[in-house]
Amino acid sequence: MHGADYNPDQWQHDPQVLEEDIRLMKLAKCNVMAVGIFGWTALEPEEGVFTFEWLDRVLNTFAENGIYAWLATPSGARPAWMAEQYPEVLRVGANRVRNLFGARHNHCYTSPVYREKVTEMNRRLAERYSQHPAVVGWHISNEYSDDCHCDYCQEAFRGWLQSKYGTLEALNQAWWTSFWSHTYTSWSQIESPAPHGEKLVHAMNLDWKRFVTDQTVDFCRHEIAPLKAINAELPVTANLMDAYEGLNYWKFTDVLDVISWDAYPTWHHAKDQSSLAAWFSLNHDMFRSLRGGQPFLLMESTPSTTNWQPVSKLKRPGMHLLSSLQAVAHGSDSVQYFQWRKSRGSSEKLHGAVVDHVGHEHTRVFRDVAELGGHLEQLTEILGTTVPAETAVIFDWENRWAVKDSQGPRNMGINYEQTVLSHYQAFWDQGVPVDVIDMTGDFSKYKLVVAPMLYMVRPGVGERIEQFVAGGGTFVATYWSGVVDGNDLCFLGGFPGPLRQTLGIWSEEIDGLYDQDENQIICTEGNPLELTGAFKVRELCELIHLEGAQALAVYGEDFYAGRPALTVNQFGQGKAYYMAARAEQSFQNSFYKQIIKEAKIKPALQTELPHQVTVQIRTDGVHDFIFLMNFSDQDQTVLLDEQSYSDMLISEGTAGSGTVNPSIVLQPYGVRVLKRSRS
Repeated sequence: MHGADYNPDQWQHDPQVLEEDIRLMKLAKCNVMAVGIFGWTALEPEEGVFTFEWLDRVLNTFAENGIYAWLATPSGARPAWMAEQYPEVLRVGANRVRNLFGARHNHCYTSPVYREKVTEMNRRLAERYSQHPAVVGWHISNEYSDDCHCDYCQEAFRGWLQSKYGTLEALNQAWWTSFWSHTYTSWSQIESPAPHGEKLVHAMNLDWKRFVTDQTVDFCRHEIAPLKAINAELPVTANLMDAYEGLNYWKFTDVLDVISWDAYPTWHHAKDQSSLAAWFSLNHDMFRSLRGGQPFLLMESTPSTTNWQPVSKLKRPGMHLLSSLQAVAHGSDSVQYFQWRKSRGSSEKLHGAVVDHVGHEHTRVFRDVAELGGHLEQLTEILGTTVPAETAVIFDWENRWAVKDSQGPRNMGINYEQTVLSHYQAFWDQGVPVDVIDMTGDFSKYKLVVAPMLYMVRPGVGERIEQFVAGGGTFVATYWSGVVDGNDLCFLGGFPGPLRQTLGIWSEEIDGLYDQDENQIICTEGNPLELTGAFKVRELCELIHLEGAQALAVYGEDFYAGRPALTVNQFGQGKAYYMAARAEQSFQNSFYKQIIKEAKIKPALQTELPHQVTVQIRTDGVHDFIFLMNFSDQDQTVLLDEQSYSDMLISEGTAGSGTVNPSIVLQPYGVRVLKRSRS
């Protein structure tokens, strides 16, 4: 799928604009548009008055020209008449002040009126369009986000808590409210976290975030119900966002038929783009993993630039093709944009689009989009294929919330996301495919599971990790793991709590280093991983005792010099490694290079990769599709292994793909897609 958000309602439904857009869509080889996002006023200009004729014309014209649509429900922004007549639909902030009308996502997911209006709108859309030949699926709302603290939400939160805990005694115990005499004696006393009220009960903060996710998912399910009631076969998706912290996306997996997300990297902000490229690769892998490896959709990206980032940098030549195929390499079956045609006014009038204000195809951006469209037509064989990951990295929302809310050992710069990225990037640098999962995922399908900073270990997780290692798996954990349970209460009896036996260590203390401080870890002689040398460590150093594990590296400085800093524990048929300190990236790369060999994990290519070059793989079980991607502004040479490869991206005028030269030169921001028989 190749296309964009399309907003004909912004153009007063001008038939000449539609006719010209169809011509340009064909030139750009675009075949799918997302239509109707934020279009509520155009569909219902006043309460109970519906004007679908313009949408009829758009979808009928699409069908006549072989173009399809993800038809959106318009709930992402409510019309002014609704806010005026029913102010309860507007959100209330954590400060307990109700918002004025304006912006988007400014609506309460609990409001009975808003739910009623959404149901009516979606029912009418489904009755009219669920069998339309142009409609391939439903685009539910837009980028769900944020929370509401109105009276409806307060009551819903209390009901959620009663359902979870049953009694106030159980809640008080789970929240440890005896601290500071915060014990609740009535459900009505409980309020959501507030800047001028309660905000330091960590278990309460955690439960509020869980509630917000559940309430948002419930609203999403409420939106979908009238659509599925009329045509259960038409798939639904909701465009999620770049590792958005506010909602646990794993809770959406049973509600959505297809996962889609919106990616907006800040390309070209630094000479070395490997960390940024790896972060967005991590996101692609996570969104693919949400539904067990099923291909996802890149629902939004920019064909050129944004207007909302601190600096709106243009994509350099080659970057549009590279960044788009990066998504495909990690499992996307689409490249979609925000937006098709630039708006004349308001906040996104200068946001990038396929069609600029000049209104024709003679622009660099349009040529880039058309070039990509041609290449996507050559890659249809890849549709529906999977990524053969033998490694999983745990990036868990609830753990993320808890570790960032905890006070100590570093309240500035705990850096959970950067820590996960550091471990993930070691695999990205070496071309090893990875699934990104949460702690409740199925570990049994992997050879290696990596759990950076698994501060919270929810019930049953420690036991499943123990079973995974005992059965022959390799597990890697780090400092600040196994500290609290699912209620954010510290484990008693020694950290890392339920991971202690599997890891074979006891963590006695953790040292928070000032930003200017550093220590080092020194690899022990003759260690079984054959690691050598010394590596810098910063920010966090844990003081651990061996309880069956073997030290592979020790601290080099401070009063804990010589104490274990990297360990391995043989447990059952598998091994469990523990990193006690936050080490530099070169250490992660060296360590995981040896782990990859030891666990017999297959990289996409059996070759050394230059810096800022990655290799990713998709497969149909018979053939592998190899994506070579250069995120640097220099030529880079990649040596292929001894297998035979053919080129899937053929320039115009080239007859046949032939056999690829084993020495491939990737131009700056260059990408090659190769095909080989699966061994």
